[in-house]
Amino acid sequence: MKLTSEEAKGIVESYRGKTLNDKWIDHSLCVGDTAGKIAKALEEKGYNIDVDKTIAIGYVHDIGKYNGEIHGHVMRGYNYLKEKGYDEDYCNICLTHSYLNNDIICTAGGIPDINENPFLTNFIKNHEYTIEEKIVNLCDLMCPPGGRVYTIDKRLIDLIIRKGAYTNTQYHVKETYKLKDYFDNLLGYSLYDLFPEIKDNL
Repeated sequence: MKLTSEEAKGIVESYRGKTLNDKWIDHSLCVGDTAGKIAKALEEKGYNIDVDKTIAIGYVHDIGKYNGEIHGHVMRGYNYLKEKGYDEDYCNICLTHSYLNNDIICTAGGIPDINENPFLTNFIKNHEYTIEEKIVNLCDLMCPPGGRVYTIDKRLIDLIIRKGAYTNTQYHVKETYKLKDYFDNLLGYSLYDLFPEIKDNL
């Protein structure tokens, strides 16, 4: 079953006021809206991209936090959407958004145990990331809790301050900049140009 951006937004909004705070909801909506702007710009450049799907998966990428818990939200979100009957290509974002490439070590906030969840480790290793997923991964690293748009620099500093620095942090930072460069090259200009509000969040 397909998931429209309108439906996705409704799912996320349905949890407003039901968890400790709504920052994850505002963050999720920011990710979806930000991803939609990048997707639309790429579509205008002639790239084959599903703009509405990009927005939808941006909205639900963190839906696994619906119970107020961060730990385990990746698998919890994936299972949540699967149980609702949505197609795999909508559910997968819950797994992929925390890992920038096919390496479960490439994540923020600590070093995951690759043996803790063999399904997740193998999925990330073998999954072919779609352009829509890559956009959401980048936007997840542009939108802090609360729903604003940051530069990559400021967002990464925010993550390090809140979650700490680990032996994989440099690796994750480098891959984040590679991902931004990838989209800058596709667009032919800095994607920051799409977000004039960034200057107000420096």
